[in-house]
Amino acid sequence: MTRQIVLDTETTGLEVERGHRVIEIGCVELVDRRPSGGKFHRYLNPERAIDAGAVAVHGITDEFLRDKPKFADIAAEFVAFIEGAELLIHNADFDTAFLDAELQRTGAGHGRIADHATVVDTLALARRKYPGQKNTLDALCKRLGVDNSQRGVHGALLDASLLADVWVAMTAGQGALALGGDAPAAARVATHATTAAITARPRVQRANEAEGAAHEARLAVLDKASGGSLWRKYEGAG
Repeated sequence: MTRQIVLDTETTGLEVERGHRVIEIGCVELVDRRPSGGKFHRYLNPERAIDAGAVAVHGITDEFLRDKPKFADIAAEFVAFIEGAELLIHNADFDTAFLDAELQRTGAGHGRIADHATVVDTLALARRKYPGQKNTLDALCKRLGVDNSQRGVHGALLDASLLADVWVAMTAGQGALALGGDAPAAARVATHATTAAITARPRVQRANEAEGAAHEARLAVLDKASGGSLWRKYEGAG
């Protein structure tokens, strides 16, 4: 089982070195690349004013956060949620710097984000996959067909949910096949049985009309996500 946490934060400003703080954490859990329904979402009282420029981006105000918990109140719960997972974060250095600073402020020996989870920067991945193109979350949503029409302002949980969809679309076809020495025993047995079965003379069964339509629909999804599936290339060369 592969457990990934798609994470986003909102902050009082852009500079952690100047004492800016985390005011929202949003996390969405993926298990084997599928949403599990697991989420972690908290608004936080930063104990300082929010920059006007930041309010314009996320719409969160000082008044709204006045009765919210402080980071120290939720730190243990947050660390437990991300423990052992792979964190998917867009522009990861920004978020992890803020979260590391918050963990250190608690004085509770929570360490750093890297002590609890591995981190994958989805922005760096997008830049490698789409060099020379705009790779903001909005741009990726548009490129990969992810509906972001509800994103009037930034929000940590909404953005984490969108990034989860973007990640799945952007990495489609890269999941490891459950074959060979690294596969679970049951998968290896099934593979061996299949290999043994095909030593008999195969019986060719053509797809019916409904199956052909389903196949074409699936290829359309792959084309949209990857810019052109290998099947289409071989099909065109046949």
